[in-house]
Amino acid sequence: MTNTIPALPVDIRQTMLRQMLTIRQTENEIQGLFLANLVRGTTHLAVGQEACAVGTAAVLQDGDTVTCTYRGHHHALALGMTVKAMMAEMMGKASGACKGKGGSMHMTDASIGLLGANAIVGAQIPIAIGAGLTAQIKKTGAIAITFFGDGTTNIGAFHEAMNMAAIWKLPVLFICENNQYGEYSPVHKTTPITDLAIRAESYNMPGIIVDGQDAEAVYDIVKTSADRARAGDGPSFLELKTYRYQGHSRTDTGPYRPEGELEAWMKRDPIDILKTRMIDDGQLDDDEFAEMQNSAEREVHTALEWAKDEPFPSPEELLTDIYFEG
Repeated sequence: MTNTIPALPVDIRQTMLRQMLTIRQTENEIQGLFLANLVRGTTHLAVGQEACAVGTAAVLQDGDTVTCTYRGHHHALALGMTVKAMMAEMMGKASGACKGKGGSMHMTDASIGLLGANAIVGAQIPIAIGAGLTAQIKKTGAIAITFFGDGTTNIGAFHEAMNMAAIWKLPVLFICENNQYGEYSPVHKTTPITDLAIRAESYNMPGIIVDGQDAEAVYDIVKTSADRARAGDGPSFLELKTYRYQGHSRTDTGPYRPEGELEAWMKRDPIDILKTRMIDDGQLDDDEFAEMQNSAEREVHTALEWAKDEPFPSPEELLTDIYFEG
């Protein structure tokens, strides 16, 4: 895929690059936390998929909402969750984003528009339909974003939600991060089509294929689709072609991947793509990039050490946050 989109302003480029560096460093540290038995449950990393999150988040406005999968750390950080809040949540600490009750697979923070990551495949999609309907009824001008993987396009909730969004012209963007694998199965073994975006045609909505390794390409298409939704013209389905560098979860080393596949995708690393573009445009040099990288490492390391010393929630917290009290 070639870059045929206009360059974004330098401040947006800088923000996206810093965010991707922070996400990459955070994900690498989280893997270490799991191996050190400091994380309960499981973890699903999105190393390699950073551009999908930051390119989308840069478009969003106050009032917009996002739902995502259990592979959602990058979305949370791109939307504005602090590294401290995430690290504490990963370790089940009271100062975490969900008071230590959500963990890796349920990162949630309504104050930044993140209505939640979901452990059940596809469960986040109908939630986005509800958020989009709310925005439509209240005429807020907000949009709802729902992220999901390639495997999710084969389940009933996906098709039911697409159909409902289309007939009601809801301001919802269906964003598929097609990282080529549904758990351990390559997409061609579970899905009879190569380009998932063509499924949008069945619901009379735009289906657009996007280079998910290119943050600017993601921004460009998400912006166009968001503007369309805000204008009352209904939903869109975006297929972001991307790749996860790690296995599905935990200690999965990805032995099912063909030889050379990972290395080929790493040649189009989303961080390197934006970095190179900014250097070529005279907006960045190697020393400045190194400082950005070092800054991200310091921030994540500081947050990690802080979170390790934070207290766990008290037993009484088991009985709170069960019901909404208005």
